Parts: sequence; C-alpha cells; structure tokens
Amino acid sequence: MTRKILVVGAGKSTSYMLDYFLNKSQDENLEITIADLNPHALPDAIKKHPACKLVVLDIFDEKDRKNTIDGADIVVSMLPARFHATIAKDCLALKKNLVTASYVNDEMKALNTEVEAAGLIFMNEIGLDPGIDHMSAMQIIDRIRDKGGNMLLFESFTGGLVAPESDTNKWNYKFTWNPRNVVLAGQGGAAKFIQEGTYKYIPYHKLFRRTEFLDVEGYGTFEAYANRDSLNYQEAYGLHNALTLYRGTIRRVGFSKSWNMFVQLGMTDDSYVIENSEGMSYREFTNLFLPYSPTDSVELKLRHYLKIDQDDSNWSKLVELDIFNKNKRCTLKKATPAQMLQKILEDQWTLAEDDKDMIVMYHKFGYEIKGKKEQIDANMVVLGENRSFTAMAKTVGLPVAMATLLILNKKITTPGVQIPIKKEVYEPILRELASLNVVFKEYNVPYLGYNPDSVAG
Repeated sequence: MTRKILVVGAGKSTSYMLDYFLNKSQDENLEITIADLNPHALPDAIKKHPACKLVVLDIFDEKDRKNTIDGADIVVSMLPARFHATIAKDCLALKKNLVTASYVNDEMKALNTEVEAAGLIFMNEIGLDPGIDHMSAMQIIDRIRDKGGNMLLFESFTGGLVAPESDTNKWNYKFTWNPRNVVLAGQGGAAKFIQEGTYKYIPYHKLFRRTEFLDVEGYGTFEAYANRDSLNYQEAYGLHNALTLYRGTIRRVGFSKSWNMFVQLGMTDDSYVIENSEGMSYREFTNLFLPYSPTDSVELKLRHYLKIDQDDSNWSKLVELDIFNKNKRCTLKKATPAQMLQKILEDQWTLAEDDKDMIVMYHKFGYEIKGKKEQIDANMVVLGENRSFTAMAKTVGLPVAMATLLILNKKITTPGVQIPIKKEVYEPILRELASLNVVFKEYNVPYLGYNPDSVAG
C-alpha cells in the first residue's frame, strides 16, 4: 500500500529533503505530494519523478488546504514559521502527524494536550539550528549523565557561512539563508544567558562587540556573538543547575565588528519606513544617517561619524558594498532602513551558481564526575555542493526527511508537540546523518569554565 507524504512549501531548504524522499520512494512505497504556490518551478528531475505529484496550493484557501492535507498520511510543513499553526490545526482535526523545522511557538505548544490525546506526533525543531543542535547536544549530555556526570556548562554555536573556496569578498560572508533574518539578527530584546551562575544581558547596540573565539581544526578561527535568548534551553535540556548556558551565532573573525557599523548608523532598523525610498540612490540612503555638512562629502562624514580611518579594513568593506554609489538605486516603495540595507547586501552577498556554502556547529560541555571537572568540545563542518544543493539545505532538510520516515515507519512513537531530544529520535537520525558525512568530531579539553575575558569584545 502506498504511503503518502505531503510536503507543503518547496523553498530553498527542500532540495536534499525531496531527493531523500524520492530516492527512498520505491523501497519505502512512497508517494510525495509537493504543494506550493508555484511547484512547477521545481527542477525537472523532481517534477518528472514517477513518485512525485505536484499540487498548486494557496494555503489561505481553507477548503483546498484541508482537502490536500486529508489525502496524506503525514505532513511536512516547510512554510514560513508563522503558517505552521494553521497547518497544525488542520492536522489535528484530520488526525495527521506533522513535521516542521521551525521553533515551537506558544500557539503550537497550546495544542499539545489535544495532540497527545489523539496519539499524534507533531515533531518540530528538526532542522539544523534548531534540530541537529538539539540532537547532537542531547546525545553527549545523556552520555555524560549516564556515566554519573553533573552538567556545569553548556555552550552551543552555529553559523551558516561561505566555504573557503567561495570566500571572495572582504566580509568573508555570503547569504546562505533568509537575508532578512541576517539583517535583523539580535533585535527584539537584550541577549540573555548565564555565566558562572550569574544572569548576563547584552543590549542590541553592544551585541556585536561582545564575541567569543572558536578554533575549528582545518578551518581556522571563528567568532560568535550571543543569541537573543539562551535560557530557553534550561528546560529542554534539563540544565537548571548548570552554571553557564550560552548560545551564539558563528561568523568569520572581524565580521561582527564590521556589522556593528550598520547597527550604530541605524541601517538595521526595521521600525519605520523611508517615505521616498523608491528611486533613492545608495549614496543618498547612506547619507540619511549622517549629520548635515555644506562642505564634507558623504565618505568623509561617515568616517568621522564612525571614527574609522581611510586605511582601516572596515572602510574597504564599506566601499566594496557600493554604498556610496550615486547611480545604483533602490526600487522598494516605503522601505524600512533594514529592507534597503538588505537589498544593497544582496547585490554583493548572493551565492553564485557554483558557490559553496558551509555550516559550522560547535558545542562545549563542562561537567563534574567523581569530583573532577572535565570538558568535551565537539564540532561539525558541512560543505555545500552549489547554490541549489547547499550545506544549509542538507542540514535542514535531511533531518526533517529522516524524522518523517521514522514516524511513518512507527520507529518514533511518543505522541505530542515535541522537539528531537529523546533517544528514539536522535539516535537513528544522527547515525544516518553520520553515514552522509554530517558528523561531529569530539575533543577532550581542560575544563576552563566560562572565561569572561573571551566575551569582553
């Protein structure tokens, strides 16, 4: 009997996932229905696969949406996060299991009692970050606890970066995920974490000047700035007694200091619109944030305002972005500063067809066992193939696909709205990922605790 998987949304992160399903379709007796506003934009290799069925779906069409979901055995939602709850409510009403890669929000959490009562599995946060971070962390934490260890420190960092061979700009960065999320990173409240038993906070305007350094064998040194809220992981990972709990985003060294220029200028602000944004030159946009002067050029005003010298590497980074160009113009109507900045950056930071991206994940586990403090560091590096088959798509899409098949095959059975922190979830998925070269290297290192000097910035 054919088992029917419905994939709602066919964006950038679905390439490896769809290939995984279709490659397994004959052995697992699968039919893959891809529902999207424009499914015909998918590559021919997918569209013409005998196990693939395309459906044009507007998710705001309630009748069509429910009919499409009703025909599936399990649903994978790869829509933007704000739409998952709509799909989830339909899945609950129609008694369908659900898999998403997005964070569990309050609306999804509220469904848990009904989902459990219905015996359904709503697996969330099963992509990269969140996803592989949960599974790889819990595998080592559970191992430490099984040996009688007591967790003292947990730090976790992830970055979507450009691979060394495709690193062709002064920023050592290109967009591998949603550019808007990059521009708005860190906004919405102070970053908060625990350091040696003390709650610590970093306001947005200081976030990119407080970095920690990480060395990854074969790839050099990286930096990381704090994520907005590290405390959510106390409950999920059972780390209520840990002295240090810190999560961050990885970039190449120097990126954060340079990005801070945009923060200080106000270019990342998304709270108001620029009335005359359409047709505004990049140079005029830059000048919006600088003091008036009847004599000084935009370049000179910016250097004075940010206190950077002409031979400073940050100056060459700004020049590279063409932000002083009077001929390049914004085409966005009533755009926010953040939206205009995003457009400028996309000109320079979009992956070329043959560019390769890179995922770096790094964990630190400090623990006490038999009166002795020890530490394990673990890191993972994954390289993409090209702009379509990216490391980001691989590390987001494959765990989603694997979890879907495990649920379909009744290898994952615990009902409820959940994230992948149980052994029945993470053990088979991490094992299969390792067979596809998505693997962590572990190192025993001296326990140092949290070094406050490393985040002084």
